[in-house]
Amino acid sequence: MAQVRPDEISAILRKQLSGFDSEIDIYEVGTVLQVGDGIARVYGLSQVMVSELVEFPHQIIGMVLNLEEDSVGCVLFGDSSKIQEGDKVKRTHRLASFPVGDKMIGRVVDPLGQPIDGKGNIDGTEYKPIERKALGVIARQPVKEPLQTGITAVDAMIPIGRGQRELIIGDRQTGKTTVAIDAIINQKYTHSDEAKAVGIEPVFCVYVAIGQKNSTIAQVVAKLQEHGAMEYTTVISAPASSPAPMQYIAPYSGATMGEFFRDSSRHALVVYDDLSKQAVAYRELSLLLKRPPGREAYPGDVFYLHSRLLERASKINDELGGGSLTALPIIETQQGDVSAYIPTNVISITDGQIYLEPNLFNSGVRPAINVGISVSRVGGNAQIKAMKKVAGTLKLDLAQYRELEAFAKFGSDLDKSTQKTLAKGERLVELLKQGQNAPVPVEKQVISIYAGTKGFLESIKVSDIKRFEKELLEYIEINNTDIYEAIKKEKALSDTTTEKINQVLTKFVEKFK
Repeated sequence: MAQVRPDEISAILRKQLSGFDSEIDIYEVGTVLQVGDGIARVYGLSQVMVSELVEFPHQIIGMVLNLEEDSVGCVLFGDSSKIQEGDKVKRTHRLASFPVGDKMIGRVVDPLGQPIDGKGNIDGTEYKPIERKALGVIARQPVKEPLQTGITAVDAMIPIGRGQRELIIGDRQTGKTTVAIDAIINQKYTHSDEAKAVGIEPVFCVYVAIGQKNSTIAQVVAKLQEHGAMEYTTVISAPASSPAPMQYIAPYSGATMGEFFRDSSRHALVVYDDLSKQAVAYRELSLLLKRPPGREAYPGDVFYLHSRLLERASKINDELGGGSLTALPIIETQQGDVSAYIPTNVISITDGQIYLEPNLFNSGVRPAINVGISVSRVGGNAQIKAMKKVAGTLKLDLAQYRELEAFAKFGSDLDKSTQKTLAKGERLVELLKQGQNAPVPVEKQVISIYAGTKGFLESIKVSDIKRFEKELLEYIEINNTDIYEAIKKEKALSDTTTEKINQVLTKFVEKFK
């Protein structure tokens, strides 16, 4: 994937600002007092705004971040070695912006909206400021429409609704990006005629990669292309090799792109992968701007950095078009420490978290979701009635299993009911295991969970559970496809459908044995 060089970044911004022509007065021009490490202090721009782009010599563009009594601090999107003390700086009257439009779909761009996928320029876009005040409570409505991820464990126990903010948190290499990518791949169904027939509206996706290796981002793009997901996805790439200001603005560019869909009465899903790297980039800029360091050397406003970003995700009311913007921020923890500064900040901003645990991951439970501390604060409102009905006891069953699992390891004599709880828990854990990039439609999830929670798996060996599930779903597809159709259409389990499922399961369990 092509990488935009620092000296090209200012040329790009310069092109965005072409056509700007204003009468120069005394407040429009400043002088560089000091420059270094990608930061310039400028005297004389007394009317300038925060986040405004300013123009330095050699066509280098900067962005204003600090407003002080006698100077302003700017971060530079170009090579700071070309700028010297005494150089003139001009205002542009334009806030940092990102191009939005349907032509951005299917493209890989940098945080300034410039294509880096080698497919040529993007025309037919309009620029929107990357920073925007989040909509108020009056403009919103409750989150009540499910956003299916295709991951059974998530859709059943930690449901995500359209307009929700659900944090994905865990150590490195525990499958955080995989959960987010699976959620994007699963939105392919929403773009099909079949989904349209049952009243499901399409979801457009934005994947923001912050501070990752170029090769990792290229792999993600290749995976999305392989599964046909790039047809409705925009990738915004700010790799580790890009300057700190680019990593800092990347998530805001992603939110702006998502808001474009939301405000045109559509639905969008934005993945920020990951915000801990953005916080590190922001800390770097803040320390260079001589802002006082606070806890863990982060500046005092690092909470505001993430809250103003995630507050932009919402389900807006029908008068404004009823669109939604769902956010899946990712945070990387160190040694499972969820009580560190940035993790606790983002946990308190979001509407729930999916916590991925290294121990579970290493023992072969994938996705490695810790059911105990993973939660969705929207809950059953973000589920179809059928799923709500069958998955009601699932979380409790698994929590009881995890609690008793420790006792079982001692090998002490266990009473009948404890053995039954353990046996059921083992089978449910096995049932919820799922392969990478293999999302499951919700109607199939309902059948699997029904079989697990209603005791149909008791006589099946744990090692045979996945084979049982696969063959059961295929059996229903061939012989009783009307069950799937009923769940899809009614989104609920009627008495007739429940009776049919019971009959099919009883028959199939006998056959399987």
